[in-house]
Amino acid sequence: MIRTDKLLKRVNTSEGVLTILNEVSLDIAEGESVAIVGASGSGKSTLLGLMAGLDSATSGDVVLAGHSLAAMDEEQRAVLRGQLVGFVFQSFQLLPSLTALENVMLPIELKGDPEARTKALALLGRVGLDKRWHHYPNQLSGGEQQRVAIARAFATEAKILFADEPTGNLDTATGAKIIELLFDLNREFSTTLVLVTHDERLAEKCDRTIKLVAGEIVDTLPSEEAVSA
Repeated sequence: MIRTDKLLKRVNTSEGVLTILNEVSLDIAEGESVAIVGASGSGKSTLLGLMAGLDSATSGDVVLAGHSLAAMDEEQRAVLRGQLVGFVFQSFQLLPSLTALENVMLPIELKGDPEARTKALALLGRVGLDKRWHHYPNQLSGGEQQRVAIARAFATEAKILFADEPTGNLDTATGAKIIELLFDLNREFSTTLVLVTHDERLAEKCDRTIKLVAGEIVDTLPSEEAVSA
């Protein structure tokens, strides 16, 4: 479902050229869940952004479901993201002027689906917010906002879900509930899940963990839960 081929990302700084990712190659199978871990500055979020087509590599390629991102311009990548990809961010990224329902409806409406309201209400029910659909983001707790963001990510039945520190702004108990919800929905929708995290509980639930150090893969290991299963 996802393949990176010698993915290189360099940026110019006041101190010279900085290599953020150094020829990273990996394959992620359809339906697989993968955690990307590593210290701050190891290149985790950069790798996620490149795989999602949110940024362009210096060289190398990302192939999503058979589509080469290197061969596309930004508009083409945006269309592909709309067809294939869902996102969950640490900062929730909800539109403050829209209600919870409207935030979840938006990506469904953009695909021209006339059942947007019905589908969005059903998803908000699945994440336990069927009584809070009319609230705006600033009227919701952090955990509730992340539930809305997860419902929105699954709203278009995306084949690939990218999550960047989805529990990073949540307390331990709320984070545990969000993890359970994320993996329940992931199983239900048979999504390929790629997430960046510092949360060991979250990484352990994935099929595989990829560890980055200074922009290079140093370990690719099955999680303990996957082994014991």
